[in-house]
Amino acid sequence: MKNKKDFFDLTTTKAPFIENAQKEGLIFIHQPYELYSENNQKAWKKLYALLYPKWERFANAKFIEGIRSLCLKPDRIPTLEEVNVFLEPLTGFKAKAVSGYVPTFLFFDSLKKREFPTTITIRDNRTLHYLPEPDIFHDIAGHVPMHTDKSFAEVLVKFGSLAEIAAKRHIHVTNEKEKIAKIRSNIQALARFFWFTVEFGLMHEEGDLSVYGSGLLSSADEIEHAITAPEVQRHHFQLEWAINQSFKYDHFQPLLFIVESFQHLYEEVQRLEEWLLSGRLDNVSPGEPHINENDLQIFLQEGNRRSCTP
Repeated sequence: MKNKKDFFDLTTTKAPFIENAQKEGLIFIHQPYELYSENNQKAWKKLYALLYPKWERFANAKFIEGIRSLCLKPDRIPTLEEVNVFLEPLTGFKAKAVSGYVPTFLFFDSLKKREFPTTITIRDNRTLHYLPEPDIFHDIAGHVPMHTDKSFAEVLVKFGSLAEIAAKRHIHVTNEKEKIAKIRSNIQALARFFWFTVEFGLMHEEGDLSVYGSGLLSSADEIEHAITAPEVQRHHFQLEWAINQSFKYDHFQPLLFIVESFQHLYEEVQRLEEWLLSGRLDNVSPGEPHINENDLQIFLQEGNRRSCTP
């Protein structure tokens, strides 16, 4: 039998508050700060202590600036309101609490609106070094510091706008099977680009490699592995490779791409848009990530809805 205290907890995959929100079909929620347990707060404190020395050694300079700009506390989980007080005046972005998985279209469209869907649960103390799914440490301490930089923020906004383009451009395809295949391919291409840049990207910085990808920045083990492990393949970013390269969530990444600057990254997003409009993303190689039927249906529905909007 569960102790009553168990219900006052926001541990990833074990939070009744989140389970109830998901049952009710709620995606955007509030952050019930009073539900964070002592163990939740300890997890944040331990993670921050583990990662800070690695950030100083391996993280991109803009990320370090972002950590300082947000005034994150090393000993407690922040409220999203506290984060947004510092974040929004810098780039217009704000963190917005969600109950878990956000459909791909809605996630990318949120970026276009300068809203970052933010997980509010935190990993268990036993999985501090690596967690294959997002938590508040990954989102707030991994992603959001980069959102304080204007150049990187514009990359996210530009990238987010591509979801609507992908949804609308196939509206006149009459063959339903062909339309679904093209949209599936477009979603895969966008997801892979995001994975190999925003989540797991490396950058040349003053002659060395630095980390700007949030999946690396929020993993105490993988951030160092990404830079120093001899078995990791590190290549100059090539759009052709990135959009046709499968990936898996549940292990350290064997292949990483390097950009030269955030201007370079923005230019690659522009190229991605050109390729989307020209049809070059309509038949990328199959494989991961798997695109579920719900994501496909949302793209179809949004394409219909937005094409009819004056």
